[in-house]
Amino acid sequence: MILLINKESMKKILETILAILAKKIVKKYQPQVVGITGSMGKTSAKEAVFAVLATKFNVRKNIKNYNNEIGVPLTIIGEESGGKSAGAWLKIFIKAIKLIFVHDKEYPEVLVLEMGADKPGDIGYLTEIIPCHVGVVTTIGPAHLEAFKTVENVAKEKQKIVSHLTSEDTAILNSDDSLTRKMHQKTKAKVIFFGYNEEATVRAVELSSQTENFDLSGIKFKIAFGGSTVPIFLPGVVGAHQINAALIAAAVGISFGLNLIEISEGLKNYTTPRGRMSLVEGRQTLIIDDTYNSSPKAAKAALESLAKLNAGENSRKVAILGDMLELGDYTDEAHYELGKQVALAGVKLLVCVGNFRQETARGALESGLLNTQIVQFKNSDEAVEKISELIQPNDLILIKGSQGARMEKVVKALMKEPSRASELLVRQGDEWLK
Repeated sequence: MILLINKESMKKILETILAILAKKIVKKYQPQVVGITGSMGKTSAKEAVFAVLATKFNVRKNIKNYNNEIGVPLTIIGEESGGKSAGAWLKIFIKAIKLIFVHDKEYPEVLVLEMGADKPGDIGYLTEIIPCHVGVVTTIGPAHLEAFKTVENVAKEKQKIVSHLTSEDTAILNSDDSLTRKMHQKTKAKVIFFGYNEEATVRAVELSSQTENFDLSGIKFKIAFGGSTVPIFLPGVVGAHQINAALIAAAVGISFGLNLIEISEGLKNYTTPRGRMSLVEGRQTLIIDDTYNSSPKAAKAALESLAKLNAGENSRKVAILGDMLELGDYTDEAHYELGKQVALAGVKLLVCVGNFRQETARGALESGLLNTQIVQFKNSDEAVEKISELIQPNDLILIKGSQGARMEKVVKALMKEPSRASELLVRQGDEWLK
């Protein structure tokens, strides 16, 4: 217990030191700050925004997945975590102090920062350290409900990224999401809405269908703004919800004075992050790798995308779904509803993985799937051992789950070139492969 208290105390001390140093660096260099939060799509949006702004500005984005109380200040400093090494942390502190007292001509003009919220107060803490000039909310859904209890509480926390903005700043909000759209009432900033509906300032139009026989090379659509449109192609992904990243990037680009042509050119440099509805070649199959994380809203979006795809007459749709975590009292209901959505997506084989697999299976059974179409495994390791026996040539396979479910192991077991796992899959670093 004493050791635990000491660890927590050291973490708080570390957070405090990093916050002080980060504040002073921001005050000295006064970079333009784009803060991005939401229940899904944050990382994709961050990458797309970076691709667009980097064509005109000196830009830095979050190092790795550093989006919390320690990670955001580290990004401001420009260093990776010191881990358990006191010497490494000392070097980080020295670099931060040097940045404060010795002017660095190469310090970024713009910081593009994904800001996560695992508990109440997280966004407020981060925006206190580094106030934003552009605040982005991707969408709101049930996530981290163990801490937030309700989706409404999630929304209250996420909206802090726009409620602290001034009249000189810009809020970028999802017009297709009711909870996000309402946030325009809570900000003094100029508002740019993105989405599909006609009320959106920046819209996606002329979306091409991904329904040709295994011709799923990417998504084609146009971005419309101010009476003009530009064509966009996002290679190597499926799912219309992936378009939101490009729309957010366009909205941010517009707030920085870029035109649609410049934005379109910037998006050519955008690479969808690994494990976010990315396509991976299997052994005579095609895998939709959505293993980075999962939540009810994200899982529903992935299944809706799968439902719209038609890989051919001889293709079978397969969903391999790991647990959705940190949902508190909503856990059983969320997995039951997930099972119901599987049945609606035209899935012919459902593989349920994890502690809540029975609830997912129950929802699928009650919605029309047969017992013979459902297989259950206790965890991803058990699934890896037997999954190859279940897969047939020409299968179109969606694999999804929360980080703790480690569903990327299943992708590796099914991909054509497992030797490329470190290049193509999430969580292939030493800290995950121990």
